[in-house]
Amino acid sequence: MGQTLTGLLTSVRAIAGRPGTPAPGRPGGGPDPALLAALRLCGDHLSALAAVGPLTDARRTRLIASIGALTTACSTPGADAFDALLRTGQQALDSGGEAEARLALALADEATALRARSKGAWRLRGNALDALGRGEEAITAYERHLALQQNTAASRDVERRIATLRAAGDRIEEALTLFRETAEADAEASGTAARLSRHLPAAEARAAFTDLVRLRTAEHGAGDPAVRRLVALYAEHRRLSDRDPMADPLLGGAQPIGVPGLRRLVAGRTVCLVADTPRTAEQERRPGSSLAALIEGYDLVVRCDEPRHTAPAARTDLHACTLRGDTPWKGPRWDRRAGARLVFGDPLPHWRLALRSRLVPGAQDRIGDATLRRPLHDPALLGEEPGGAGPASTAYTVLRLLDFLGTPARVDLIGFEGPAALSPREREWVGTRTANTDDTAVRITLR
Repeated sequence: MGQTLTGLLTSVRAIAGRPGTPAPGRPGGGPDPALLAALRLCGDHLSALAAVGPLTDARRTRLIASIGALTTACSTPGADAFDALLRTGQQALDSGGEAEARLALALADEATALRARSKGAWRLRGNALDALGRGEEAITAYERHLALQQNTAASRDVERRIATLRAAGDRIEEALTLFRETAEADAEASGTAARLSRHLPAAEARAAFTDLVRLRTAEHGAGDPAVRRLVALYAEHRRLSDRDPMADPLLGGAQPIGVPGLRRLVAGRTVCLVADTPRTAEQERRPGSSLAALIEGYDLVVRCDEPRHTAPAARTDLHACTLRGDTPWKGPRWDRRAGARLVFGDPLPHWRLALRSRLVPGAQDRIGDATLRRPLHDPALLGEEPGGAGPASTAYTVLRLLDFLGTPARVDLIGFEGPAALSPREREWVGTRTANTDDTAVRITLR
């Protein structure tokens, strides 16, 4: 990685440092000056990474790969490097850390300079400002994004985030109004109130708010009505700073389901796990397809993770997914209709936050509770030691869970071949329990 990083840094410097770049659209024109400026920013970031030493962080490795793709696009005549620029900015955000967020903001600034009407560029700028705690500026960028966004459904996350940032700012404004309306305060409390503002970066606003609550509590006591209201505003501000409120906390009336409920749901029923492959999806969509008829004949159809090929309206009685990465709550929302949804993940706070962020009201009738979030390693269920053979696939986790419950009349796998094939360890487990195989339908019968 050290040589790759050094080589990439050399390439970036070679392109971004070329003097006298003609303006785009002219004969012999090279990269836009804004792209060259973006590359120079990436070069500075690469230099900082190189000074740290060997890289072991997978997120930063992916960022370096994105910078490499941007460098290639900028050095290829006729290539449109704008999308590569946005991807690099988003990867910088996904990497976490203040330095990466600053890089993402700088790249977003260059992107908006290149295309002032790019909704993607304005959303990247809003996300970067948001990550840096500059909420009021983020609202302005988000609003520019919404003005350009025609897809109402794609705008809902941004609208919710704007509402959250505004609500957090409103709590500060109400706290300051409350401070001014109450009795005179000492000089220290007055100075703290003067420092507090909704326009401060989030960390500074939080610190000033904390100091104000501490000083007013010491001055008037925790029983004072104004202090109690101030504490309540502070608690709401902290909660809004940590996470967006749920538009529908009851999720459209969806019911939680635990181990006993899942056991009853699958008891005596035929179950099939359908792989998300191009071949299976194409056959399932084809009118009169024997595979479609086969799948329709099962009592429960199970699909796993984020579908890439399966039709949006494909029948899904049980959807299961596994949380991956360091920030699983930032993934796409689970908006495809499913009778029940199981989310596997650890640790518990990440699992809870992912459910808050990604579940869609009305998209499911039942939601697996915390007793089903780690069936392979939960001592109350399978109790296996984590690690060793690497993370399990979602399909394997579902199979082991169904086998543990022991109540389905039959469990079949359909389409688990080629790219959808299970790992060697998982195939070995399946092989010891296979009662029948059907090559025509690519079906493996476990029970």
